[in-house]
Amino acid sequence: MAEYILEMNHISKLYGENAVLKDVTLKIRPGEIHALLGENGAGKSTLMNVLFGMPVIHATGGFQGQVLMDGNPVKIASPMDAMEKGIGMVHQEFMLIPGFKVTENIKLNREITNSWPVSKLLGKDLEFLNNAEMKKDARKALDSVGIDISEDTLVGTLPVGYMQFVEIAREIDKTGVKLLVFDEPTAVLTESEAAQLISVMKDIASRGIAIIFITHRLDEVMEACDNITILRDGQLVCTRRKQETSAEELAALMIGRGDDSVIKINGKTDHSHGTDIALKVRGLTVEMPGEMVKGIDLDVYTGEIIGIGGLAGQGKIGLPNGVMGLYPAEGSVELFGKPLPLNDTKTALQSGMAMVSEDRRGVGLLLDQSIEDNIAFTAMQVNGEFLTKPFGLRDGKGIRKFAEQCIKDLDIRCTGPTQTAGTLSGGNQQKVCVARALAMKPKFLFVSEPTRGIDIGAKQLVLETLVKLNREQGLTVVVVSSELQELRSVCDRIAIVSEGKIASILRPDSSDAAFGLAMSGKKVYEGDLA
Repeated sequence: MAEYILEMNHISKLYGENAVLKDVTLKIRPGEIHALLGENGAGKSTLMNVLFGMPVIHATGGFQGQVLMDGNPVKIASPMDAMEKGIGMVHQEFMLIPGFKVTENIKLNREITNSWPVSKLLGKDLEFLNNAEMKKDARKALDSVGIDISEDTLVGTLPVGYMQFVEIAREIDKTGVKLLVFDEPTAVLTESEAAQLISVMKDIASRGIAIIFITHRLDEVMEACDNITILRDGQLVCTRRKQETSAEELAALMIGRGDDSVIKINGKTDHSHGTDIALKVRGLTVEMPGEMVKGIDLDVYTGEIIGIGGLAGQGKIGLPNGVMGLYPAEGSVELFGKPLPLNDTKTALQSGMAMVSEDRRGVGLLLDQSIEDNIAFTAMQVNGEFLTKPFGLRDGKGIRKFAEQCIKDLDIRCTGPTQTAGTLSGGNQQKVCVARALAMKPKFLFVSEPTRGIDIGAKQLVLETLVKLNREQGLTVVVVSSELQELRSVCDRIAIVSEGKIASILRPDSSDAAFGLAMSGKKVYEGDLA
């Protein structure tokens, strides 16, 4: 019998010229729980896409390296092929059918049927479902995960925690399962449900089934896992036995960049700020799908650049979208000492706030319109800027003059102010979004994912623009970003959001371990890490 149930040796993957995996090796023994850790963008999902033979891998030139199961080389052509080879996945986003019963979901595509004379003559499609046998299998699977619900319950009526256990029961019910991948399975669970899940995982592993456990909760890793593999920027950092490491070391290894990767920004010299509060947020909840905010308290000081960081889906993007009224929000917000009504975008804009959205193509830009019209649009609509008096007609000369100044100041690479925004590069589109926000003459600016999808040179220019606005005009700036190194480059403080709440507020020169632990949801007191 082979030592490893799964070996992924020297896996590399290119998307175009972008190397998202670079010589990654992962080895899993039968019956072990193996954690796979890394920040967003570290390569975890791509590695699992390779394992499951996902179409996106085959459609983009395949991958380099070798996959072995039980010591034998295999080619996994599709997710169905992966399942037939004994690989299953418990998804973070449920793959259940709400209108089906629990039994129907567990036995989907593996129904038990009985034949009768007509089906023997005309084919299996006319066989009867053997509901009694399927319910018996479903009951056995549900009992194995410790869930006492009826097999006839409609899945759509279950709490989300129970849905997660139904997902697991479906995988356990499959015959020949050798390896299960758990993708952030505790993200939707309560503390007691998460403890129960870890107990179930250990029980599954005791039967010889291997588990790859993808999570950001390091305390669960130390509780459940035998070995831990860490990826960073598409590369293998290390594989550790649990007994040989700690949550603090794992946190540092996940971030692992220190000051070396911090972009050097001209004009950024200190991390001081005033004592006056520009934005006071209390008990903020935001119903933004995929980025729910579940009770944030935050003070933003006048004249500072504060960063909002954290892993994807934890709520950091929900914060600015909720304050700006783009998604339903509750709680209290004060701007420069005055109450700011929630769920009212126009009032937020008229109060001196502006926002550069993370979705520059969907929300931020009118792609078929000119650069100058994009820059002037919101200021015209909300504040009545760029309109001639007394008739309120479009002030073409004023718009052109302001746009030309923005093009010069922000170094927007274009043929001129009449070029359509959709023909610009990503970095230049982002600068147009910044220019449109500046046309509002804001006192407070939200910038969400400012450098997503743009090259390193454009990143430098966008970040330097934010610092220049802050230092020269005293603009208070909140930068929301998945890129921790860019937050450390420009911010005075960085608030890390985990599970819809602020876990810790850190200095940009705080240790990698501090940031890693905060991202895993722990309240960090840096004296504890000394």
